[in-house]
Amino acid sequence: MKKVYLDHAATTPMYPEVISEMAKVMREDFGNPSSSHGFGRQAKSVVEISRKSIAKSLNVSSQEIIFTSGGTEANNLILRNALTTLKVDRIISSKIEHHAVLHVLEALQRDFPVEIEFVNLLPNGEIDVSHLVTLLSAPKRTLVSLMHVNNEIGTVLDLELVGRICKQHQAYFHSDTIQSVGKFGFDLQKTPIDFIVASAHKFSGPKGIGFAFARKGLALSPSMFGGEQEKGIRPGTESVHNIAGMAKALAMSLENLEKNQSYIEGLRTYLIKELTAAFQDLKVNGSVNGFYNLINVLLPFDSEKTGMLLFHLDMKGIAVSRGSACQSGSTQTSHVLAQILSKEETAQPSLRISLGQSNTKEDIDYLIANLKAI
Repeated sequence: MKKVYLDHAATTPMYPEVISEMAKVMREDFGNPSSSHGFGRQAKSVVEISRKSIAKSLNVSSQEIIFTSGGTEANNLILRNALTTLKVDRIISSKIEHHAVLHVLEALQRDFPVEIEFVNLLPNGEIDVSHLVTLLSAPKRTLVSLMHVNNEIGTVLDLELVGRICKQHQAYFHSDTIQSVGKFGFDLQKTPIDFIVASAHKFSGPKGIGFAFARKGLALSPSMFGGEQEKGIRPGTESVHNIAGMAKALAMSLENLEKNQSYIEGLRTYLIKELTAAFQDLKVNGSVNGFYNLINVLLPFDSEKTGMLLFHLDMKGIAVSRGSACQSGSTQTSHVLAQILSKEETAQPSLRISLGQSNTKEDIDYLIANLKAI
């Protein structure tokens, strides 16, 4: 059976070179990085060389990179520190953030006397920047937490603009950049942002590893306790092979960024054109001009077909999703789509189709042929 993977926003296949690099580290650099002997020093060297490589790709200092188990842990670390260390009184966010932010905010509101405010959304799911300015006009010690690329509908936040607004109002700025690191060229010396996060498996690296960037001077406190690894902020023996794999994957992704982006943008344009031709009443959820590798569409199908749509496509070897992979087993309406669609529309089937450099026009043709058969 033909296999077509169109769910790169959920996870990405690893580069073969990354697998080779990780295998080499596991064979040759198996020492504990905290050990003082040669084996330990060699493993520590792998960790620090990887940290410098990641920092260079973002144009930051290696001291500003903290390794974590992934983006969820990094978001938790930053948001909790906003209250415990930065002593903010208010967090401004949006109702279409990933649950790795929204559920943290719910927990923080239970544990701390913090005010949570949500910025308004435009009809296409983009942030209402004028409303953000209005919220920030109230003089409170504030962290703004807004994602760069929405993982379900692909709307893109203007980091430069929001960063400048935050600086003008003396607010800290955190962005969940899990969908964009490795797919977007960051220069954090030029972008006025205090915190970003990443998960390696979103850019052809291994699962279970990620990092947080925290601007120099913004001290973080540990969210758990144990050893002195990661300056005591994230104790626990470092996953050396995963760290090396993440650094290799990010370097390769950025080395090929311009070529891959151009190719994937062409596929996305072709996908929208062919979907529109096949289904005249199809609607793009969010903006047609969203992030270059992702599109979310509302299909003109009966609501009865919603539950079985992914099953039918899976039986044909096609991998797509209805939204975040973290909620793929849920029967509830997407919290993102619920903010921008009517109740009737959310009952109809929507698909998130996310593309990678391994996809082809033939993959898209195969998807559409099978959608038409349904």
